[in-house]
Amino acid sequence: MSDHQALYAIATMCRVLGVSPSGYYAWRQRAPSARSVSDAVLTDVIGEVHTFSRESYGVPRMTVELNERGHAVNHKRVERLMRAAGLAGISRRKGTRTTRPDRDAQVSPDLVQRDFTAQGPDQLWVSDITYVPTWVGFLYLTVVLDVWSRRIVGWAMAAHLRTELVLEALDMALWQRRPDEVLHHSDRGSQYTSFAFGARCREAGVRPSMGSVGDCFDNAMCESFFATLECELIDRTRFPTHAIARRRIFDYIEGWYNPHRRHSAINYQSPMNYEHAAQTELAAASG
Repeated sequence: MSDHQALYAIATMCRVLGVSPSGYYAWRQRAPSARSVSDAVLTDVIGEVHTFSRESYGVPRMTVELNERGHAVNHKRVERLMRAAGLAGISRRKGTRTTRPDRDAQVSPDLVQRDFTAQGPDQLWVSDITYVPTWVGFLYLTVVLDVWSRRIVGWAMAAHLRTELVLEALDMALWQRRPDEVLHHSDRGSQYTSFAFGARCREAGVRPSMGSVGDCFDNAMCESFFATLECELIDRTRFPTHAIARRRIFDYIEGWYNPHRRHSAINYQSPMNYEHAAQTELAAASG
């Protein structure tokens, strides 16, 4: 009503709306309710988390984050306040095929059979390649993902799709994790069926496993990561150069995804927090 005081008298507006002027003024002077104040405070925090999450968190992850920050809320209240504030998470889209088979190559058997589970770290890794469009042509990204914690343990970027790309990512994972024995699952792209990649796996004690080419269910976990990367970064960003794309992807993986981004499959923890919690629990049990 106060928005229209310059055009209409208070008494006129009260008469039209069927309320008394005294009731209107009493309402204006009434202190805001405790719930209104609480909603306003919580909405501010939701805005902070929305920015922290790079505008990616929907209601489930937002609810977990708020509770861990000391705000005891349920998803219904979070949904109401996010809607009122005009805030929403982002949805993933389907990925794009980037690998091509070499029909003459030696293919490793599928040792995973779409069972993407692991009982501990560095038991099962999955790997794949995606492309990043830039103004100067595609930049290709390959990752090695630990199935148990969802952590990206190795990655590499290049302007080509040669075998060196996947070798660099594998070497990074081996250097960072130093596994005793790990199963490495990929599709049957020529990079993974190459002699050089097979030789590196044998040298490092890595057992290769390969699903089919072009079937997202045979490498569903990597496809899921790429879909997340695409909707949270690639689809929302313009990359004038490869160098800029490299910096942004590095920041996404090492500055956001591994240390902070929550995953429903690991109790809405980030990969690094999930690993740390497991290590702490193991140390307490053995001590």
